Amino acid sequence: MNLALEEAQKAGDRGSVPVGAVVVRAGAILASAGNEMRKLLDPTAHAEIIAIRRASQLLETCHLDECDIYVTLEPCAMCAQAMSWARIRRLYFGAYDPKCGGITHGCRVFNHSLHVPEVMGGVFETQCAKILQKFFLKRR
Repeated sequence: MNLALEEAQKAGDRGSVPVGAVVVRAGAILASAGNEMRKLLDPTAHAEIIAIRRASQLLETCHLDECDIYVTLEPCAMCAQAMSWARIRRLYFGAYDPKCGGITHGCRVFNHSLHVPEVMGGVFETQCAKILQKFFLKRR
């Protein structure tokens, strides 16, 4: 989660919402990313999507069933569904997102998915929330 926090900070420094994601398999980091929506002018360039793409390309497969993903914020519905399609084994996320979260809030994607990863929320929750709060305080 520490690397995900670093990626989140870099995303915030670029002007994107500070969210970071890291894909891991057997203790080895396969891919990491921060949000790049503003940089790429792409509304789908969420940290999770980018990290999943990079890991899939590295492993040359779209099935990441032996992989875990660490994300600093509860994934949105789009990212949660991508995790399901990628067959991510475990999802660890930091801060909960009552407005846009798709796991424990909103549409609760995994209640309707073919593949459901094991989910652990609230990992490093305080640290993850602080980065987001700091970012949005500067914006207001």
